[in-house]
Amino acid sequence: MLEKIKETAEYIKSRVNELPKTAIILGTGLGELVNHIEISTVIPYSEIPNFPVSTVEGHSGKLIFGKLGNKLIMAMQGRFHFYEGYCMQQVTFPVRVMKALGVKTLFVSNASGGMNPDFRIGDLMIITDHINLFPEHPLRGKNYEELGPRFPEMSEAYSQRLIADAKKVAAENGIRVVEGVYVGTQGPTFETPAEYRYFHRIGGDAVGMSTVPEVIVARHGGMEVFGISVITDLGVEGIVEKVSHEEVQKAASAAEPKMTLIMKELINQFKE
Repeated sequence: MLEKIKETAEYIKSRVNELPKTAIILGTGLGELVNHIEISTVIPYSEIPNFPVSTVEGHSGKLIFGKLGNKLIMAMQGRFHFYEGYCMQQVTFPVRVMKALGVKTLFVSNASGGMNPDFRIGDLMIITDHINLFPEHPLRGKNYEELGPRFPEMSEAYSQRLIADAKKVAAENGIRVVEGVYVGTQGPTFETPAEYRYFHRIGGDAVGMSTVPEVIVARHGGMEVFGISVITDLGVEGIVEKVSHEEVQKAASAAEPKMTLIMKELINQFKE
């Protein structure tokens, strides 16, 4: 694994003039944030050694470098999912490469189903914590001390500092945000009404099929993490509605401008 990480990082270094300390992973329907980036380099995943290729609609499959406001950033337009058939090491490989490139702070976004009865479709949920229900753990197997400790501490998986700053940005711009716990599941099926009830009763506010493995690996590597979910459908008891991937994409796209504003302001305000 170490050799692959090094090979991939060296390739990206050969293509990019200035390496950022901030990275963003853009989820389903949220790839339009790249329109706000002053792009200097675009590398399709298919050109990057050892990189998987995204197979899901709404995930473009490009690594983008440039400036968001006044900050240098690296953005993944499209991520990898366990349900696509990739192992957890492949799903999280880009986060390992980010670390090797010197990234200190990771911003993650996703589309998710809300179980909290106070949530509405289109809400932005700042992730305060997560519950890992994936059947495979991204740190299972041999631990490389160069990448992080054998038993990483996870009491603050999502940075309290960045959460507080994001809430200020939202308030200053009149954007409704909610906070909650994200439940990460394997997918690719959407949840049954009974599963929604179960996830809510164990402490979850929203559920999705990504993010958790990436955050675990980022924290393993010592990165600071901020996460945000767009609530694209509701699984609240008594009002579970049928949902499709197309509807999720549509709802995510509608909420994207608000998420972009929060991300952009937050990234430009915080001190690394």
